[in-house]
Amino acid sequence: MNSPCPAPGPAAPSPAAADARPAIERTTHCTDMAQVRARIDALDDILVPLLVERGGYMTQAARIKATQQQVRDEERIAFIVARVRERALAEGGQPDLIEAIYRGMMEAYIAYEHREFERLRAPGAAAADHAQG
Repeated sequence: MNSPCPAPGPAAPSPAAADARPAIERTTHCTDMAQVRARIDALDDILVPLLVERGGYMTQAARIKATQQQVRDEERIAFIVARVRERALAEGGQPDLIEAIYRGMMEAYIAYEHREFERLRAPGAAAADHAQG
């Protein structure tokens, strides 16, 4: 979180970027629940750090936004929903499922950003954040 934020560019390649097949086609055939669970656990090991990183950007958004009213941005939500639905189709997934997951995730992050907005503006917060570098 201490690294400078580079100028926006194209999205970073996914871990499976070397495999151009849609994600649904990269799903490994499993013969028992232990294999299914192992694959899900492996995906969770990839997803959790990405979600934590995403949360770091929510903290930055809370720092940058001037008012609590700016935290919830309906235009941005609509943009993200349209974008992930399109990505779901391209990856062979179910757009309705991906939209539902993203809407739940965005609501959780919006609540988190509201808390961060308050935390960052609490008495003494600036000194504590400055000390962290």
